Amino acid sequence: MTDAPSLTSGVALRYASALFELAQDANALDAVEKDVEAFGTMLEESDDLRRLAESPLYSTDEQVEALDAIFKKAELGELTSNFFKVVAQNRRLFAANGIVRAYRSLMAEHRGEVVAEVTTAEPLSDENATRLREILADQTGRAIKLATKVDPSLIGGLVVKVGSRMIDTSLRTRLNSLKTAMKEVG
Repeated sequence: MTDAPSLTSGVALRYASALFELAQDANALDAVEKDVEAFGTMLEESDDLRRLAESPLYSTDEQVEALDAIFKKAELGELTSNFFKVVAQNRRLFAANGIVRAYRSLMAEHRGEVVAEVTTAEPLSDENATRLREILADQTGRAIKLATKVDPSLIGGLVVKVGSRMIDTSLRTRLNSLKTAMKEVG
């Protein structure tokens, strides 16, 4: 049986690579990156858009029509808009979040950076983001681009993913570890 997350990430990487090549050919890498980031933010912030992307209950036509209206209102570029409408027509819109993440990684690699996915309980201040970027750059020896996300369920601390490495200093994880240790004792 195929592992669903790896299937999604494979599809996402293929589509993100295709978008990267299209943007490169059109000499529009930065403009497409801006549009992809905007779409990624929309996906994170809108439950309705996420449902539209992930639910198989919506027809291809409904998805394309909704995306067209959203992209026009958000004033996304034609290349990015058309690309994601093709993704929807191919019934692969469920991979949109993965495509956004993969495109970020491709752009970071193109610039010689490494993407660090950082999840915090509260938004990082500019000062803390700069300090974290410096620490990670020292550890990896490469320039770091932060992709931040807020998850209040962490309670405190942060989770950092750089490549295949993950550092979890969240209070939620520490409390779960303590809970497990207490069960083993009792």
